[in-house]
Amino acid sequence: MRHAAEMLYVCDLHVHIGRSGNGRPVKITAARDLTFENIAIECARRKGIDVVGVVDCASPPVLEDILALLDTGEMVEQPAGGLRYRAGSCGGPPVTVIPAAEFETCEVARGQSHHVSYFPTIGALQRFSAEMQRHVTNVELSSQACRMPAAELMELAEGLGALFVPAHCFTPHRSPYGACVSRLSEMFGEAWERVPAIELGLSADSYLADRIGELSEKTFLSNSDAHSLPKIGREYNIIAMEAPTFEELRRALLRQQDSGVVANFGLDPRLGKYHRTFCDDCEHTARGEPPVLQCERCGSDNVTRGVLDRIVQIADYPEARSPAHRPPYHYQVPLQFVPGVGTVTLNRLINRFGSEMAVLHQATREEIGQTVGHRIADLIVRAREGSLPLQAGGGGRYGRAAPEDTGQLDLPGVG
Repeated sequence: MRHAAEMLYVCDLHVHIGRSGNGRPVKITAARDLTFENIAIECARRKGIDVVGVVDCASPPVLEDILALLDTGEMVEQPAGGLRYRAGSCGGPPVTVIPAAEFETCEVARGQSHHVSYFPTIGALQRFSAEMQRHVTNVELSSQACRMPAAELMELAEGLGALFVPAHCFTPHRSPYGACVSRLSEMFGEAWERVPAIELGLSADSYLADRIGELSEKTFLSNSDAHSLPKIGREYNIIAMEAPTFEELRRALLRQQDSGVVANFGLDPRLGKYHRTFCDDCEHTARGEPPVLQCERCGSDNVTRGVLDRIVQIADYPEARSPAHRPPYHYQVPLQFVPGVGTVTLNRLINRFGSEMAVLHQATREEIGQTVGHRIADLIVRAREGSLPLQAGGGGRYGRAAPEDTGQLDLPGVG
């Protein structure tokens, strides 16, 4: 996916760790094989990801894994920040890992939200980890509540040279817009100007977010928030940088020196788990004109508010007003979500074309058909073109792709 002349890099900047290398739990809801080294290998060998942000690196057992890889020379710190995983033994190109930490903040009487801090060096990350042990119950676990507001956590992270990005901003649980405030400027005050970017999260896209005026100057990130190896790259960004380093990432998020996000890729928002309001009593997913804030079927107020409904509720504009710097948002159905693409088929495709990104964006219908049959090739191309019929998700349940010849398909997995 990298274009040498333009220096474009495929970046997924929100991936979790399930277990440390010695088996200690980090993210309870994540897969056991989602270890630091396995993430780097998956990005290099199967996904075609150039830069990955691993968001549980402040956990002491994960720090131990990182230091062990540095000691063996499998990974090196780059002078301009970030960790370069050599990946030679796994048969893939080098991968840059941006060490990061996701924590849950608490606004006064306004709910909880998640934020990711990206660090330039292991030394800065170690100092941050040591400080956070004073603010959380168990720093070894992922996304812990740190008993401070977001603006305070941002000041702490910035003091160590970190980039600070509000995570999955619109989801109904533990997000800034979904659970805390109607304007992020209320949450951060004067510090709002220093926030370089926000993460859109599942069930949203750039066109929905650009209905909120205060976001016009912010870079948008589309990251996977992966809880398993196959989900890495479900959402990602194409970023133009001089090199895959922390300092170049900083410039890109700030859109300096011709660097920046040039494309966002992600699920169609309707496939997201929280796109429409969902009734927790009768399990009805809203279908009416948004915003739907109570159940259309039974009238209950016991609902999980949908991302679309929340955005319409707080929007400044009836339609998107995207600034000139905003790149296109491309809808994508990952290979494992395409009907008929199981493990065997996926492995055949990756063995033939080198990575999932190559299948999704470079392989022709004819080439795919020669590898796994023309019926699956047609479905992959239809997913690429956005012509698969979709039914909106909500309440933690993915939307569904329903090609006419296969019936409705429940999309798998979480994270």
